[in-house]
Amino acid sequence: MTRSWAGTTLAERREERRRRLLDVGLELLGTSGAAAVSVRSVCRAAGLTDRYFYENFADRDALLVAVFDEVAAEFGGALVSAVEADHPDKETLARAAVEAFLDVMVADPRKGRVLLIEPLSSPAIGGQGLAVSPMFVALVRAQLDEPSSEDDALLGATAIVGALTSLFVRWLDGTLEVDRDTLSAFCVRLLLTAASLTAG
Repeated sequence: MTRSWAGTTLAERREERRRRLLDVGLELLGTSGAAAVSVRSVCRAAGLTDRYFYENFADRDALLVAVFDEVAAEFGGALVSAVEADHPDKETLARAAVEAFLDVMVADPRKGRVLLIEPLSSPAIGGQGLAVSPMFVALVRAQLDEPSSEDDALLGATAIVGALTSLFVRWLDGTLEVDRDTLSAFCVRLLLTAASLTAG
């Protein structure tokens, strides 16, 4: 028999606390950076004691990794949905992929910072950033038509992901002062041009 309190089970209450901790982690990491994230700051913002923090996470780094993984999964899911839909041509496919990524980033810029900027300076999630990069490279690689060689396909996909990452980082931090439509259109042209370089 599952015991409940105020209409919720123990498992539901625990999940609600975990969700609160993750939401606070995203807020702090995505606005002030990893340096602002500590067990104390997270618990204070979430209105929980450290007992409940350690009920869900081994330490502060484990929370950072969980936040990063959740954000990366959201971006990855958006891209997969975009590229798996039916598209009449490569340009439409490229535009759908770029717009899907930008949709997530624009809807919540904190997530863009967590995915693209924080891994560059936070040892706790730097490894996670490296670990998810092959997923994005594979997504791009799968869209390249008949590459001249597998080496060219890998090099091309890796170069595309690197270039797009640099553009998105600079756009997020405000050093690339262009509007979304301009950025999107350029990214689409970049994808199409890079794909042609790998064609057999």
